[in-house]
Amino acid sequence: MKKIYTLKYRRRREGKTNYKIRLNILKSGKPRLVVRKSLNSIYLQLINFKPEGDKILASASGTELKKLGWKHNLGNIPSAYLTGLIIGKKILEKGVKEAILDIGMQKNIKGSRIYAALKGVVDAGVNIPHSEETLPSEDRISGKHIAEYRKVDITKDFETMKKKILG
Repeated sequence: MKKIYTLKYRRRREGKTNYKIRLNILKSGKPRLVVRKSLNSIYLQLINFKPEGDKILASASGTELKKLGWKHNLGNIPSAYLTGLIIGKKILEKGVKEAILDIGMQKNIKGSRIYAALKGVVDAGVNIPHSEETLPSEDRISGKHIAEYRKVDITKDFETMKKKILG
């Protein structure tokens, strides 16, 4: 008897994984920089593929900024950039020099928090292939757009936090 319908994998049905893209990323043999965002924070992980299961080499989230003294929202572009700097330093301490960006099923929007986090990782010294035009501008990364809107000087806090992270 002939099959009428082939059931797709559960994660594909739920819209969580695109296996075609995942396979192409895994074929590179490089670790993946996985970026996930929520309304209030951003989460970054460096993951290495193993046949028995993926291994997390380093991770960082926006909540680590609060421990360093960040007083502003964790769900904006400057905090995503700073979180990228944090994980970038952790990645270099592990001895990893390059990775591949994995944004999963999130929308690919030029200048978004995802690419602010990517810029932070790249500025920390990790080699990740990307296009310069997808990255947000320096004004948005430093928080000038927030300072104009909220009448709060986030740019000074941003610079001091950047110096604190980079050492």
